[in-house]
Amino acid sequence: MVTIKYDNQGDAISRDVPHEALALIDAGGNGGERTYSYGDIMRLSGAVARGLQKRGLKRGERVAILSANRAEFLITFLGTMQAGLVSVPVNYKLPAETVAYVVGDCDARLVIGDDARLGLAPDYVPKISFDSTFTSMLDEGPFTPLSMQAEEPAMFLYTSGSTGKPKGVVLSHYSHLWAISRRVRRPVPIGQRSLVAAPLYHMNGLAMCQTTLSQGDTIVLLPQFTTRGYIEAAARHRVAFLTSVPTMIAMMLRERELLATADLSAVEAVRMGSAPITQALIDQVRAVFPQAAIGNGYGTTEAGPVVFGPHPDGIPQPELSTGYPHPDVQLRLVRDGREVEDEGELHMKCGALMTHYHKLPEVTAKAMTADGYYRTSDVFRRDESGFFYFVGRVDDMFVCGGENIYPGEVEKMLERHPGVHQAAVIAIPDELKGHKPIAFVVKAPGVAIDEQTIKTYALANAPPYQHPRRVFFVDEMPLAGTNKIDKRVLAKQIPVGGET
Repeated sequence: MVTIKYDNQGDAISRDVPHEALALIDAGGNGGERTYSYGDIMRLSGAVARGLQKRGLKRGERVAILSANRAEFLITFLGTMQAGLVSVPVNYKLPAETVAYVVGDCDARLVIGDDARLGLAPDYVPKISFDSTFTSMLDEGPFTPLSMQAEEPAMFLYTSGSTGKPKGVVLSHYSHLWAISRRVRRPVPIGQRSLVAAPLYHMNGLAMCQTTLSQGDTIVLLPQFTTRGYIEAAARHRVAFLTSVPTMIAMMLRERELLATADLSAVEAVRMGSAPITQALIDQVRAVFPQAAIGNGYGTTEAGPVVFGPHPDGIPQPELSTGYPHPDVQLRLVRDGREVEDEGELHMKCGALMTHYHKLPEVTAKAMTADGYYRTSDVFRRDESGFFYFVGRVDDMFVCGGENIYPGEVEKMLERHPGVHQAAVIAIPDELKGHKPIAFVVKAPGVAIDEQTIKTYALANAPPYQHPRRVFFVDEMPLAGTNKIDKRVLAKQIPVGGET
């Protein structure tokens, strides 16, 4: 039986390593490079907690974090929870109006972030800048993290919804403490270095940082992902563990000249998650890292990062499989309202389950079954050995480079352009991104617009990953028998070579 050592997520920092052990290498968060020991992390996160309490924030109130990856982000995330407050990392790639919605929806009492992104937050909420006023907020001194009840909220993570507005996933202190306790560490000496370039508002990077700190290892944190920066950081810091979404690795593999000269011999494991992977990508990774273990991860914001693991009988995991069900996770496949063995929607129950969606009781009720399972909306296939494989989404949502895209959101955005009468967005397969959006547009009468006009408008009015990579103009939309746009017909109209 795995025990949980802590009752406050912000306190889940290893005490099994010396205070001077290296916890974090901030590789460029403030333009330079900084290192932090475990003692530094505990001291500074405690100073954040004291400073927030000194400002009068009360237990359970929310603090939004709006910043690129940097040491202060992680320290604030931990300190907020240590103070009994709720951390709300916010996706700064969203339009300002959506960021404002998230800040308002979570009832944030304070927004802390970097100068480049704080302006996205509404001015009615007090702001603290990592680049100017943050150090004056710190209140150094002894601090004991508050003892929290298991069900009390630790953080909100906002995830896209089919309505177009992000949903606040409420995660308790117990949820990720449970997940941390179930993540099995590789059998290597303490102090292995893990490279994190995924944004900390996303479960992928955030959970990796939490796990690394709880295990006494070292985070190498990049402010954001660039192919050269990723390769150079991995080489310079002798990184053993690469964690990423598949798109990041695929883009990295295109830097052939740099890879040929970079010393990546320290890499022992490459773990990809948050999006499907292909055999071609696995083969390319193996060619660059012939000695590394390659992992295919799966998790959800609502139910955490611990879902699959090794087969109990020692059967090798097929490369495209996400693994065998973790012994502490209950999974089932459901199709047409009944449980099946071969392929269906994945339902799961585990200790990391969300409490609810913030202020959305009806949406919460739809997501959870009467017997306590979370409906993932992800379709999986199970083979004869019990290994699971990701197939796709129940609805029409698709993943582009680790980001969820709902065609309806993109269509509504495009149709706000005065020259667009009607828009339909479909996903096409892409070796690099998994899938990518393309659009079919019916022009408004008498308006002259071209493909580049539409792309420029999309880039200015939505997250970059949502912009259609190609735009095709049609005189009218084909309709299916339900009088809805028949996207299958549209897909057949893509010119040969037009999908690139």
